[in-house]
Amino acid sequence: MSSSDRQRNLERIVDSGVVAVMRGADADSLIETAEALERGGVSAIEITADNPGAMEMIRDVSGAFGDEVIVGAGTVLDGATARNALLAGAEFVVGPNFEPTVVETCNRYNAVVAPGIMTPTEAVRAMEAGSDFVKVFPASTLGPGHLKSMKGPLGQIPMMPTGGVDVDNAAEFIDAGAMVVGAGSALVDGDAVAEGDFEAITEQARRFSEVIDEARDS
Repeated sequence: MSSSDRQRNLERIVDSGVVAVMRGADADSLIETAEALERGGVSAIEITADNPGAMEMIRDVSGAFGDEVIVGAGTVLDGATARNALLAGAEFVVGPNFEPTVVETCNRYNAVVAPGIMTPTEAVRAMEAGSDFVKVFPASTLGPGHLKSMKGPLGQIPMMPTGGVDVDNAAEFIDAGAMVVGAGSALVDGDAVAEGDFEAITEQARRFSEVIDEARDS
C-alpha cells in the first residue's frame, strides 16, 4: 500500500462511523452479513483473527467487495498474524493490546493499525510507535467519561472505543471525542444471522449510523 492508500483507508473507516467487529463469524453467512451491514451504512468490517479460518474469511470478503466495504483484521496479537492478515487482503489491523511488532509490521506495509490501550501512557506510546489511532478497550468498563478525560490532554490522538458500545451509548462516546466506535454483538446479532434475518442486521446498522451521524452533527 502507498501512503495515500493508507490515508484513504483511514478516511473510509471514519466515514463508516462504526467498525463492525465480527467475532465467532460463520463463513457461510459472512458475505450476506457484510452486505446487510453495508446496506445499513456500516462499511468497515473487522474479522477477528481468533475466528477459525479467519484469513480465508478476510480473503473472501476482501474479494467480494470493491470500495463499498473496507475489511480489517481484529484481535491481532503479533507481527506474524498482522502480516498474514495483510497478505490475505486486510486493509487495517486492530489489536486488543499494544504490541509493538504489530505496529511495526503494519508500518512496514503502510497499513492502517490501531492497537488496544487503556491508559494515557499506552496511548502515547502506541502513537509514538506509528499507530494511526488507538482502540480504547474495554469501553464498557471505562465508559465515555474515561475517554473524555484522556482526550483532554491527548486531543491529538484519534480514539475508537470498543467493547460494550451499543446504540444507547454510542452518541456519548462520540460526544466524548471518539473518532469512530467499534461494536460487536450489539450490532451483529448472532441469532439474527443464524436465522438468516439479514434485514434485522441492516436495520440495526442503520440505527447505529443514524446515532453516530446525529452525534457528529451536534
